[in-house]
Amino acid sequence: MTVPTCVFVYGTLMPGERNSAVAGVYRRAEAARLPDHLLLDLRPEGYPALVARPGAEPVHGVLLHYTPEEWASVCPQLDRLEGTDETPPLYRRVQVQVETDAGMRQAWVYLYARPERMRQPGCTPLPTGCWTAAPDRFTPEPGQP
Repeated sequence: MTVPTCVFVYGTLMPGERNSAVAGVYRRAEAARLPDHLLLDLRPEGYPALVARPGAEPVHGVLLHYTPEEWASVCPQLDRLEGTDETPPLYRRVQVQVETDAGMRQAWVYLYARPERMRQPGCTPLPTGCWTAAPDRFTPEPGQP
């Protein structure tokens, strides 16, 4: 099995969102959907959580494609932002199948890894599966990181 060199982003890492610079330089970006997952709006944190949920409507995001060299460079930065080495981890990086207009693709995605937080106030499902539809989400001013 070939290890993917693309990542499905669905929140603050999407192009134009506040952490998009962490995604670094990539070859191509394409619209994509991740079926059987639920997108949650975490407040006051101001970022989304993604969890597996069989039967859920697709989550909408962007598939970022990297060369193997680019992926080797950016992956540690993404892991750091997503807290994969924290105890307990904030997110886990896992492989999934995402839908694109060109068909199904194998990709990495960051799944939220703190289930106890999802039982607390301030964790709201986004029924559209789209982070950009979240009310009052933080967005940078034009020209700002």
